[in-house]
Amino acid sequence: MTDTKLDFVNLAGNIDIPDKQSSLTGKGRITGFKARIMSLSLSNVSAREWISKTREGIKPWGEFISTSRFKVPKSVKPVPGRVMKNIEHFQSNYMFVFLGLVLFCVLTSPMLLVAIAACLGACYIISLKNAENKLKILGKELSVGQQYAVVGVCSFPLFWLAGAGSAVFWIIGASFFFIMLHASMYMTPDEQEAVDLEMDEVV
Repeated sequence: MTDTKLDFVNLAGNIDIPDKQSSLTGKGRITGFKARIMSLSLSNVSAREWISKTREGIKPWGEFISTSRFKVPKSVKPVPGRVMKNIEHFQSNYMFVFLGLVLFCVLTSPMLLVAIAACLGACYIISLKNAENKLKILGKELSVGQQYAVVGVCSFPLFWLAGAGSAVFWIIGASFFFIMLHASMYMTPDEQEAVDLEMDEVV
């Protein structure tokens, strides 16, 4: 009877208990990785929703560039109301015009294209590396946000050499000029009806 009790005690003492801290650490890494994946998927869904809504709001391009609807206002007074109504009506069209100017500026500037490609490539490498383990510099662990910030700081001289500042000002200036010119010259439906009535009375 005594030998049986001793064997039971020895058996109980040889049971290996898993390290709670290591299991929690592994679980935390898995949870953090899943959280990053979920955040990326949610951001992709939000981007797709925004793009779909913007595409749905696009008015026919034939209507947008219809030359019969362009008319110089007789005075400055109706211009603000016309601009506001046209921006509200054609906001999706103006957004694609802005994106087109951005694409044109990037494609016509090889250095800027190289700088953007380098920055995006570095961000992609960071996302791949952090999927395995976090980056450490001088024994200090950096978060993903801090790593992206380092990439941004390191990319600043490259963008400066590529003339990104002048490109941004050109895009903003060209977009503002085109949108304001179109919105101020394009007649609203109410103004078009008034012009049609005048034409009918003359006839």
